[in-house]
Amino acid sequence: MLSIIVELSKAVRCCRQDEVFCEGVTLNQFVILDAVSRGRKLNMASLHDVLAVDKSTTTRLATPLITRGLVVREKAAHDSRAAVLRLTKNGERVHGEVWQCLLSFLRSIEGQLPEGERAAVFDGIRTFLGALRKASLMRCGAGAGSCGCAG
Repeated sequence: MLSIIVELSKAVRCCRQDEVFCEGVTLNQFVILDAVSRGRKLNMASLHDVLAVDKSTTTRLATPLITRGLVVREKAAHDSRAAVLRLTKNGERVHGEVWQCLLSFLRSIEGQLPEGERAAVFDGIRTFLGALRKASLMRCGAGAGSCGCAG
């Protein structure tokens, strides 16, 4: 079991928080671009939930997108203390290019799986991830994160 978890961790390194995936964008940054593109605007509080990370991490992930001019941070209309993110034209372009890169990557993965076994593989992975989450929560208790778990 440990060797599977270690190999899985190695295999998904392209999806790690600080690893560039496509177009100079990390997978988490793409999740931000995608979430903003769906609603045209997204408040930072909602983004914490989308990413399942704390405020400082959300800000750290969004800042490079702002610096690159892919998103703009604006004051929320309903509360001047709150911030919302909006895609720029360049952000829309990069979002589309990363989507294409991501789709190509996902098709490549799917193409490596035996056609008749794909559904079973995906179901097995979902089951394994659910068990991993539950075991992590039980190990960490209610204060997930305090023991180094992602929760």
